Amino acid sequence: MKKSNKKSIPIVIIAVFLSILFLLPLVWMIFTSFKTLGESMSSTSILPKEWTLVNYTEMFTDASQAPIILWLFNTGIVTLIGTVLVVIVDILAAYALARLNVPGKKVILLLVVGALTIPGIVTLFPAFYLFKSVNLLDTFVPLIFPYTASTLGVFLIYNFLLSFPKELEEAAYLDGANQWDILMKVIFPTIKPVVMTLGVITFMNIYNDYLWPSLVVNSNEMRTITTGIASLIQGSNFVNPAKMMASTVIATIPAIIVFLYANKYFVKSVTNSGIK
Repeated sequence: MKKSNKKSIPIVIIAVFLSILFLLPLVWMIFTSFKTLGESMSSTSILPKEWTLVNYTEMFTDASQAPIILWLFNTGIVTLIGTVLVVIVDILAAYALARLNVPGKKVILLLVVGALTIPGIVTLFPAFYLFKSVNLLDTFVPLIFPYTASTLGVFLIYNFLLSFPKELEEAAYLDGANQWDILMKVIFPTIKPVVMTLGVITFMNIYNDYLWPSLVVNSNEMRTITTGIASLIQGSNFVNPAKMMASTVIATIPAIIVFLYANKYFVKSVTNSGIK
């Protein structure tokens, strides 16, 4: 065996151990969702002794207390619209700062960088009272509007555009292309991995957000999936850990699908250090 292979053995062992450590809560959650009520409250074993699908069927058939389909629908609307808005606004803002003669560009860049240092929780209560003053609480507006832009996305795309060769844009101008054609047909295909990475990060942040929706939403019909599952803890279903885990499994599936689909773009955005 080569020395390089021998040196990699401890790293592989540590990686496997950490993978098992991080996957164990997920495995426990999945197996608990297939347990009966009594077993989920008393059994200490991971595998169920009696497998059942009743926790999943009740989540979809009995929607009086836990309308999980409605919660997923609300989350889908908020997440998709919010992610699309962030991507569009960030691309346009970064392109304007990198290529156009914007008045006060340096000041705007300083504000963007400065905004990255401000914790998001600082803006929660001012934003809450703003939406409350215009009577928009418990609607889709406060759930979507705060996600219309991301300073991190503007900063990432702006720095990527700084390394983009202007010669390609000048050649497109000579061929008769306008700025919109250059942005969509020349620049966007190159920055697509970065944009997809930004989109997935934004999707995950909006999808998993609990604190902000819990402040602006009160009715059961307007809850997102995170606040909906949290309401199960506060309600009568808390006595049923198996049903709680079933709802969590259902909520986890869309996020896992999106992440697995976009995983290749994460790799490309990290490994692509130049223009091919």
